[in-house]
Amino acid sequence: MLLLKHLTVLSIAATAQCAQLPAFEVASVKQAPARSERARMRGGPGTGDEEQISFTNVTLTNVLLRAYDVKNYQVTGPAWLSTERYDIVAKVPPGTTKEQFNVMLQNLVAERFHLALHHETREFQGYELVAGKSGSKLKASEELGPGSAEPAAPPKTDANGFPQLDGPGLVMMEGVKGRAVISYLTAKSQPLLALVDMLSREFRMPIVDKTGLTGMFDFKLEFAPQPPGALTPDSTDEGGPNLLSAVQQQLGLKLTPSKVSLDVLIVDRAEKVPTDN
Repeated sequence: MLLLKHLTVLSIAATAQCAQLPAFEVASVKQAPARSERARMRGGPGTGDEEQISFTNVTLTNVLLRAYDVKNYQVTGPAWLSTERYDIVAKVPPGTTKEQFNVMLQNLVAERFHLALHHETREFQGYELVAGKSGSKLKASEELGPGSAEPAAPPKTDANGFPQLDGPGLVMMEGVKGRAVISYLTAKSQPLLALVDMLSREFRMPIVDKTGLTGMFDFKLEFAPQPPGALTPDSTDEGGPNLLSAVQQQLGLKLTPSKVSLDVLIVDRAEKVPTDN
């Protein structure tokens, strides 16, 4: 009898815990119709529409990257995770923090896709971002930021091809210089983490901030897009320096090769067709 009471108490506690899991007020998850448009992920804490998300034509990998705040190389599982497309719309409770939102998104995909995963620590080849010999050239920002609201339309560019921002944010656009394609980046009131995230996406390799720099910064960066992977600092394209050289010459920072240990998500199980809304 005592054992039965103990099990009953555990069952009630588990039910109460499940009921208290952070969740969206309303959520719709559907397979996306065939379309050619790119994936779009709008809304959520820290954006211009904090109380609603609208994910269009996204893969489950896209959603996991957002939910667990990891990069593409930190997720492994069935190949269809990066090919099947979905539309997700959800209402976010007012006052939800980024951390709470991430948990809500994790719970949503676990529930609707019957997803199960585990974590492993793996070592990757990457870079450490450090200050150059002459010190950082980053300018301390006078804006209030940071802000990450996605602009409704492509911003205008200045005479040198850089995007013009009215407020805090980070935007990168491609232009043509001579016969070469060039990437132009403008950042206003952004932490070093924003630069690290951009570099990690461009290289498709982990980047660790070892500069010790804190606060918000304004900076611009011009470089010739090149294949991901290790590059030599003096490697240049017809139109401009590669990313390694640009970071060193224009920002006063340096990328040095390094082994990086990271958490990796291993998807053990997931269903292609989400459960009904």
